[in-house]
Amino acid sequence: MEKRLPCVYVAFLIVTLLLIAGPKTEAQVKQTASIKALTLGVVYQSAPQPVAEHFRPLVEYAARKLAPTGEIKSSVIVADSVSQLIELVERAQVDFYLESPFPTYLINRTGTGRLLLRRWKGGMSEYRCVIFTSKASRITRLEDLRGEMIAFEDPGTTSGYFLPKLLLLEKRFQVAEKPDLSAKVLGGEIGYIFAGSEKNVIKLVREEKVAAGAISNGDYASLDEASKARLAVLVESGSVPRHLVSVRRNLPEAVIKRLKEILLSMHLDDEGQKILRQTDGTTKFDTLPGGEEAFRRKLNDLYHFRGEKKWRPASLNRLKSLAEGSLTQKEIPGVRFFLLLNFLVFCFVDPAHAL
Repeated sequence: MEKRLPCVYVAFLIVTLLLIAGPKTEAQVKQTASIKALTLGVVYQSAPQPVAEHFRPLVEYAARKLAPTGEIKSSVIVADSVSQLIELVERAQVDFYLESPFPTYLINRTGTGRLLLRRWKGGMSEYRCVIFTSKASRITRLEDLRGEMIAFEDPGTTSGYFLPKLLLLEKRFQVAEKPDLSAKVLGGEIGYIFAGSEKNVIKLVREEKVAAGAISNGDYASLDEASKARLAVLVESGSVPRHLVSVRRNLPEAVIKRLKEILLSMHLDDEGQKILRQTDGTTKFDTLPGGEEAFRRKLNDLYHFRGEKKWRPASLNRLKSLAEGSLTQKEIPGVRFFLLLNFLVFCFVDPAHAL
């Protein structure tokens, strides 16, 4: 015959469990409520007010979920450079921030922030670079670029500089930055200049002022059919996460945990979906898939440098200097190469393994 616990024992167990769980839950709530404001940081060089208004619903949603009673205020700070955002995070004036992989690496390598989630910006979980040329040119393969000039976007872009440069280095090409289009390019190298935007890159290629250009696959796909008919893709790089969410390291752990939960589930309710769509066509936030081992394999597939000398900057201030453009011309190539190596480790292995 089955024995049953007396009702008093069952009641005693329930009360005991509640007493055990109660203080912990209360402590978590107190720790979450210990912040008075939640501030999102973004980097844009355009007018800050419209940008802040664009992202405000996202941070308001997160703050409201963190503290349903409204004790946590929300705000958006628009930095005009990565170096300024680094300082804001260091001073705890920004709690979490959205950026593409390389700027995220640049910020987090200072030790002020840590990676949290991946953002499906524009509906894309990953993206890559496209190196392309004009069909009217004599360029039909990467080898034809030796002695020629290629246009990148700017030194801070992932798809418009670091990925295409990595691809060329991986294929054993020598690449050299040039001050302008009139600079001499040696026969055994590929020269490059920065055009400033993907539109300028496309314009230079179409006018055959450069032999090739590099932009993201998303920007290339958005071109009209007439424009694409005049261009030819030479190669595409491997993929990296499209956009990332990071938090400042000294944000309370309970806040970080709860913020992560809020963002991960945001696409599951109607209000959250609407805000995501309005925020650059974001589909959702998710965790980086595959784990460390998969990222190691991806690194091995993409990164085959051998015998390259690793360059260590004298201090992390040089990372900020690169972000704000205040390095000397002599320092720039070494700092950029150091960042390129570490950026790969950051993206494909683990932030803790970078130099």
